[in-house]
Amino acid sequence: MANKNFDECTSFLINNGLYVGRICRLENVLKTIINKHGYIKNVSASLAETTALGVLLANALKFEGLFTLQLQGNGPVSTLVVDITSNGQIRACANYDLERIERAFALRKNEGEIEPTPHLLGTGTLAFTIDDGKSNYHQGVVELQGKTLEECALRYFRKSEQIETMLKLFIDIPEDEDGVYKAGGIILQRVPEFGGKEVDVKDLPELRREAEVLMNSLTKEELFDENLSLNEILYRLYHANQVAVTKTNHYDFACRCSREKLLKTLRGFKEEELNSMLDENSKITAKCGFCSENYEFTISEILEKLN
Repeated sequence: MANKNFDECTSFLINNGLYVGRICRLENVLKTIINKHGYIKNVSASLAETTALGVLLANALKFEGLFTLQLQGNGPVSTLVVDITSNGQIRACANYDLERIERAFALRKNEGEIEPTPHLLGTGTLAFTIDDGKSNYHQGVVELQGKTLEECALRYFRKSEQIETMLKLFIDIPEDEDGVYKAGGIILQRVPEFGGKEVDVKDLPELRREAEVLMNSLTKEELFDENLSLNEILYRLYHANQVAVTKTNHYDFACRCSREKLLKTLRGFKEEELNSMLDENSKITAKCGFCSENYEFTISEILEKLN
């Protein structure tokens, strides 16, 4: 029977805690996100890859709140955003200019090819934000530089966090427009104060090389094999490196938008401003960028709640 434990991220240690790591793979949560948006294949692929990176990063945090990964650029894809709550709820969306993408494909004569995420974004920034909803708010931002999303993320850790990091991302793109996307990855980080106290300093370079070689031996087919659990994959990779699983988190799609939240926002506008928002049906309409839910309001409904 297949161990179809997708939509999970497993944390682990190797070499007596010298390296902390996470491994994840997503399927159903991506299916929900992509089906709600109906993006073109290139944008869906980039959003799937960005979501996997977000899960790998969020799973390392010990907090109650929200982790956001946001990529912004001046390219045909202007924004990719992934929100992940501490209880495993994910939502994600993208903004893009279809005409610019089509013109770029025509110019480069590569229609149908899946372009790397940074190529679609162009010049811009990569930002990680942590918000516990109280007083703790942290954001790290670096320029979006690199040929791949992996390279962009690794640059962040070198420049902002100064944490020795190894990262590998995977994406399985369906041939059919209505096919199922899969994405995942593995990350290893050397955090000195977290462990490895029994490791001889002179052995560190060799242990790093070994950890990276073994990580890079992981294939897309292996990661997305439904007959292998994440624990089994880790054992295959690091059974000789004292691999120890510390936790596994599950992820689902969930959006935090609501009619009440939108009404609260609309209450902040003056009546003349509300009137300027009316459509041809004398209603104010709003669409959630994360879940594509449509909301309709009348002026009287909004004003009634104000009085």
